[in-house]
Order: sequence, then structure tokens, then C-alpha cells
Amino acid sequence: MGKILIPPDPSDVHDVALRSALEERYLAYALSTIMGRALPDARDGLKPVHRRLLYAMRLLRLDPGAASKKCARVVGDVIGRFHPHGEQAVYDALVRLAQDFSQRYPLIDGQGNFGNVDGDNPAAMRYTEARLTEVARLMLEGLDEDAVSFRPTYDSSEQEPVVLPGAFPNLLANGAQGIAVGMATAIPPHNAAELCDAALHLIERPAAKSRNLTKFVPGPDLPTGGLIIDSRESIAEAYTTGRGAFRVRARWTTEDTGRGTYVIVVTEIPWQVQKSRLIEHIAALLNDKKLPLLADLRDESAEDIRIVLEPRARTVDPELLMESLFKLTDLESRISLNMNVLTRGKVPRVIGLAEALREWLDHRRDVLLRRSNHRLGQIAHRLEVLGGYLVAYLNLDKVIRIIRREDEPKPVLIRTFTLTEVQADAILNMRLRNLRKLEEMEIRAEDKALRKEERELRALVRSEQKQWAKVADEIKAVRTSFGPKTALGKRRTGFAQAPAHDDAAIEEAMAVREPITVVVSDKGWIRALKGTVTDFTGISFKSDDRLKFAFPAETTSKCMVFATNGRVYTIEAGKLPGGRGHGEPVRLYIDLEQDADLVAAFTYVGGRKFLVASRDGRGFVVPEDECLANTRKGKQVLNVTAPDEARALTTVDGDLVAVIGENRKLVVFPLDQVAEMSRGRGVRLQRYKDGGLSDVTTFKAREGLSWTDSAGRVFTLTLKELRDWCGNRADAGRIAPKGFPRINQFGPPMISKAGNANGNGAGNGGRS
Repeated sequence: MGKILIPPDPSDVHDVALRSALEERYLAYALSTIMGRALPDARDGLKPVHRRLLYAMRLLRLDPGAASKKCARVVGDVIGRFHPHGEQAVYDALVRLAQDFSQRYPLIDGQGNFGNVDGDNPAAMRYTEARLTEVARLMLEGLDEDAVSFRPTYDSSEQEPVVLPGAFPNLLANGAQGIAVGMATAIPPHNAAELCDAALHLIERPAAKSRNLTKFVPGPDLPTGGLIIDSRESIAEAYTTGRGAFRVRARWTTEDTGRGTYVIVVTEIPWQVQKSRLIEHIAALLNDKKLPLLADLRDESAEDIRIVLEPRARTVDPELLMESLFKLTDLESRISLNMNVLTRGKVPRVIGLAEALREWLDHRRDVLLRRSNHRLGQIAHRLEVLGGYLVAYLNLDKVIRIIRREDEPKPVLIRTFTLTEVQADAILNMRLRNLRKLEEMEIRAEDKALRKEERELRALVRSEQKQWAKVADEIKAVRTSFGPKTALGKRRTGFAQAPAHDDAAIEEAMAVREPITVVVSDKGWIRALKGTVTDFTGISFKSDDRLKFAFPAETTSKCMVFATNGRVYTIEAGKLPGGRGHGEPVRLYIDLEQDADLVAAFTYVGGRKFLVASRDGRGFVVPEDECLANTRKGKQVLNVTAPDEARALTTVDGDLVAVIGENRKLVVFPLDQVAEMSRGRGVRLQRYKDGGLSDVTTFKAREGLSWTDSAGRVFTLTLKELRDWCGNRADAGRIAPKGFPRINQFGPPMISKAGNANGNGAGNGGRS
């Protein structure tokens, strides 16, 4: 039989606004994530899972020097007693605390496969073993002396520390990474000795600012080394605000391989960069020919990193090669700084360097006071016990007689010798073998030493100055243990300035320079053929299409297109489709109106001048650099209004201008009669009654005017032979000389000469 569903009592149903319910529940979730999972405590620099790991290992007596135990045992204790989360998540946290390439000062000493800088996964927890390091011992020091508060575990069956005593500046020394709800934290590791120096300075000068502390803490000290290339000013600004980033580069050197050749050896890579992925990325760029200065790379790493880069030629500048790699790969990485932490263990806030160290120092003072008061309590108890022992020693026979004869000796002892309950219990709980130790001199010596210690501790508790002096002594001891002369304390990350290189030189170094031939069809389809092609008879086009322009270029070239709307467009040659197929419409690369057509196409060289002209017969001289466009919309050069349109573009190469109209009339005049400008309608070049301009060119007086007919034959007329056509700008001109092409063009209509790679050709649009 099925279960009978009993409807709820109407009195137990309450109406709640959906928005209020969602806000309340999401806020509870956000607070849980922020405080219980993602953000570290500013006092010990640990998240709850890390704190519970260390505490559980301490309970397992996995101290430095003790025998290691299986990580599975540690993870089981953490999950079962303190942290009811997934075992893999807990094990991942344990592994990270043991990785010397992740942690600057590992808190766990791992035995077995704990992963590597290549990104390989660690072995399963049943195979690996772990114990605490000396750094972790410092973090836990004083835990039995009431140094910190405890709270019930998730099931209230045990107690766990709210925060660790933290005698080591773990927050900044090992850093932290985490993403919470609506906030995140990113703190890179730092050098412990430098942090101790800054903390000591902060004790002497409590008002010191973060900017002043950068003389002690110049920047992060990453586990994998590398070089920080940021300016001192930007680093100081990041530490002041608590937000910023550090540019970290790989450390590299050159090795001479003989006969003038060399290789580059990378010995340190940026923090959190997986070496295997880095090498795969460089190899992919090499295969894609995006690193023309690099010939090969090899990974010769063993315990230390050794990535060998072989340049393309001995003449390659190693710094330029590395700059190209820094620009394209993770050999240069950006390490974020976002010191968003839980201050006093409760309030999430972004703090600066000075405040982060102040949080740690204040915590150390609190720990000192709690331990001192705890010790005072122990001393008071011991002094009370010693007083009872002294009574027992001086009246030993009487005490023994009372114990032997009385059924309840405790109240009799208290009444007879005026003892406290603690003293009476101490006498009654004493073993017989301890009676031989009851010597008056020893008792009084211990009493004297304890009273002296008590006076010192009470003076310490009453004096803030002595408290800070004691904290400073503890910090000096930590600095000695992790100073720059120790293997673990020596700074690994250096500082450098990026060499000054022209961005254009770097861009050029990153591009592969290969000859190509750009082909544009009459319908506006564009493609790039490999090599320099001179015979275009074998090139295929769509059934109703044909060749319009073709010019040599390189993969690093910029192609310029002049359209009938008077705009000049720029296209990167390296982005053009290959020679297979019919290419792609040029409109995929530029924003060309549907009613506009192409007038000319050529390679950008720089430094040249063009003569542009409209069908209406107006034109001017414009510098080539003024035509270079930065966007798909192009750059307006020649102003035209429909039905007028741009008709011709030619490279200025001479001192005379020749203009031919659609009416076959030709006029020749000096170039200096044409204005030079960067944009406009221009001046009148030739006057027409009917029709308009067909083509324009420039030539040198001493060489004469040349043209090429459709059969490829070249005709040249000297200036003397052209005297009937020589005049001034805006003349109507005379009918072209015998032999001039019927299409009224000075050159072949389909091959643009403006774009040869050497930049010494003239060119025109060649409208067919």
C-alpha cells in the first residue's frame, strides 16, 4: 500500500516574500563561502581547511622529525572530525601545502609523488605520506598554552582552534588564492626575512605607511623565481592600495655553442605557469610560423628547469627573440595582487601591506598575553602545590600517620596543616617514590625561580612596551631561522627593467616575412598566392569573374585599397586567404558600400606621394602616410559627391602630369600646378564638355611619356614630340596621339603597378 499524504496544518504555513527569502538565503550562502571557504584570516593567513589540516596532523603527532603517516589517514581525520567536505578537495589542499613550487615556505613535508611544475597530478592519497614542517610547527606553537580561542566542531563532539598562534608571517609569506561570492583574494608569496624586517620597523614606528615599508619588502618572492619588471613606483602603489599586479618574466641566459652560435637557456619560469603547457604553446607558435626568430626548442629539465631555445641564425638578437616570446607566451606572466582578507577573523576587507603586517603583529601580541596569563595560572597552581609539599616535608611522619589512620585523610590534612584543597590533593596523589625527592632546598629553589618568573610575567602583562619588545625578539628569532643566508630564506625572485625595444621592431620580429602575390578579381574577391607570381594565365576565377589587380607583397605587408567613394582602406596581408579556391570577398575585410567599386590596390611602402583624381576631372597630391587607415571604415581622402566618383590613383614619379579623358583628349602640364593636401576635392586637372577623366599618370620630362597597349607593346613619346599636348592644368587638351590604347589607359588595366614590394612603381586603378 502507498503512503497516505497528510496535508500540512494551515497554522504551520507562513507567507514569505520571495525576494526576502532569496536575499536571506543567498546572504547566508555568501557569508559561509567568504568566511568558511575562500578568504584567509589576516592573522594566520590560513583558510579553515588548511587550519584544520595542520591541527589534525598535530593531533596525530606528525611533528617535524617524527615518522610520516599516510595522507589518507590525515584526510580521513580531517573529514571525520573537523571538515565534512569531499576527500579530494581536502587532499588537494594538503598537496598544495606540500608543493615547494606552489608554496614559498611549505607547511607540509610530503613523501612520494606530490605533482610537479609540469602540471602532473600527485599520486593517490593511499600512496603518499606527510608530516609537518618547521614552519608549521611555528604556526602551531603555543596551542596548548591557551594562545588562541577554541570553538566546537561541526558536530560539537570536539573543539578546534578559531585561529592558529601563527609565529610565522604566513599570510604574506605563502600568499593565498581564492574566489568567494562577489569578491576574491590573490596574494603572491613574499620573503619571510623581509617581512620580519618590515614588521620590526612597524613595531618601532607604528605610524609607518605601506610605501615606507617597500624598502624592506621590495616585491613578491615567488617559489619558482623569475624577474619582476615593474617600476618601484607601481609596486609601492600596489602595496599601498592592496590592489595591483606584478609583471614577472622568466630568467634566462645565453650559452655559447661555438663558431659564433649560441642558445638561450631559460632557468626559471613565472609562478603558477605549468612548464609542459608553456612548451606546448611555444611549439605550437613555432609550427604556425609565428616565431620566425626561433628555430627549435628543447626541454632538458631534470630537478631544475632548463628550457633550451635555439635561434634561427647567429645574427638574431637574443633580447629581441625573448621579447617576442614574452609578448606571445607565458614566459611573461601577470601576477595579481588583491589583499582581500578577513580582518580580526570576521570582516572581509582589502588592506595594504602595513595593515596586513599590523594585523599579524596585533595577533602576536594577543597570543603573547594569552600565553603569559596561562603561564601565570600554571605558576600560581605550582606555587600552591609546592607550599603543600613543603608542609608535607616538614611534617612527613605526621602526614603519613594521618593518611594511614584516617578513613578520610583529606579534611584532616586540611584542618591540621591549614591546607587548600589543591595542596591536600597534591599530597594525597603523590607517589611513594616521590617522597625521596622532597628536599627543602629543592622545593624552596623551585619556589624562588617560579616567583621570579611570575614577577617578570606580571611586569610583561602590565607593560605594553615590554610586550612589543618580546614580540620583536620572537620575530628576530624567526628572521634568523629564515634569513637570507639560509637555503630556504634566500630571495629567489629578482628585479629588472625590460629592455627598451621599438614596438615596430618587435612586431616585425614576430611576423614571418614571406613573399606573396595579392590577387583581386573584378567582382572584388581577394586572395594571396605564395611567392612572386608574374604569369597569371593559370589562375582560375569564378565563371563570370576575371583578374582586376595583382601585385607583389609580403606576409607582413599592409595592402591599401582605393575605392570609388574616395576612401582608402587598409588590409593586413597576413590575414588574407590563401591561393586555394577563389579567395574571399574584400568586403569581409573592409566596410565598403555595395554601390562602391575598387579603383586601385597596392602595397603600403611609406614615404611616397600619390596623385588621386575623380571622374569630374579634379584631383590633388596626397602623401601615402596620410592614406593609411586604422579601422575597417577606411580613411576619406578624395571628397566626391554622386554621380561623381574617384577614378584614378597613381604614384608621383616625375615632374609632369598627363591626363586622358573619356573623350580621348590628352593634356600634359607641370606637376607643381597641382596642390598637395591630405583630404579634399582637389583642383581642376582637365576640362570636359562631355564625359569625364579616364586615367592620370606622372612622368619625368627627360624620359618622356610611356604607355602600354593591350598587346603589351610599350610606346614612348619625348617631351618634344608631346609639345602639341603640353599646356596648363584645367586645359581641355587634344586628341591622344596615334597608337594610344582605345581603353584610354596609360597602363594595362588588370595589373596594378602601385604595389610592388620595393615601392618603386607607379600604379593606377585600371578601370576596364
